[in-house]
Amino acid sequence: MIGKGKSISHTRASMSYGWNQEKDAEVVYSKHLAGETPKEITEEFKIIQEQNARCTNNTLSFVLSPTIEEGKELSAKSLGEITEKFLKEMKLQEHQAIGFVHRDQQHTHVHLYVNRIDFNGRAYNDSFIGKRSQQAAENVAKEMGLTTAREVQQEKLDKIKLIRFEIKQVHEKVMAEHRPKDLDRYIKLMEEKDIKVVPSINKSNRLQGFRFEFKGHSLKGSEVHRSMSGSRLVMGIGENAGKGFVKNKDNTVSLMGRATQLSGNIALKLAKQVIKQSIQKSAGFEIGY
Repeated sequence: MIGKGKSISHTRASMSYGWNQEKDAEVVYSKHLAGETPKEITEEFKIIQEQNARCTNNTLSFVLSPTIEEGKELSAKSLGEITEKFLKEMKLQEHQAIGFVHRDQQHTHVHLYVNRIDFNGRAYNDSFIGKRSQQAAENVAKEMGLTTAREVQQEKLDKIKLIRFEIKQVHEKVMAEHRPKDLDRYIKLMEEKDIKVVPSINKSNRLQGFRFEFKGHSLKGSEVHRSMSGSRLVMGIGENAGKGFVKNKDNTVSLMGRATQLSGNIALKLAKQVIKQSIQKSAGFEIGY
């Protein structure tokens, strides 16, 4: 479960969004309130807020989001219990508060609005409220046996790790078995393996690198593996192609049927590679290879 929080001044507008009937909003939590519309609730908030005129962002807005799978199973009663425990973690259990669940999207979530001003006219300290909201939601998720934000993040990282491995494996196989001699050929071979290679070209028509799209993920080459950065990919294909791959006069390569200039970084690394290869060949010739 993920928790987000911030202080706001536009109480009625935000509450109207939370209580939007078009989103099948349902009240799952209410404390120290009697109103039945956003306008009435806002007026009740204002009565308390008038005790502290110095505080302008006088309403706290939170969003509590269980995972998609768990959200489908949670009843309004369970979501109300989650909200109550969250407020206790935040030490806001005695403030005016109202929470609505939205189920109109795939991801069930609760919009929670809390009066930042207590019944004594004191403003709740909202320092680092975003971070504290995350931690409070984490604690509630653990207590109720729900998936925590850290577990969700770790699951995403594990999935990305597998995606990166699969892309790299296909890339290495294409380079080793087919030895493509131009970028278009490489892109076509990768596409045959269900991996879309998208050149990153800036407004000056300079090739910056490549993105790899696979199974709903889009990663820069360097994010997949450092051996797949724009410069290293171009250098690898350049080795297969030999002379003529890069037009030395203007540092262009053929890409998608037109001449595309290499970025300064790629062109520089490619030039260093050519010089290094020339030196190695000369040294080999001198000692009789």
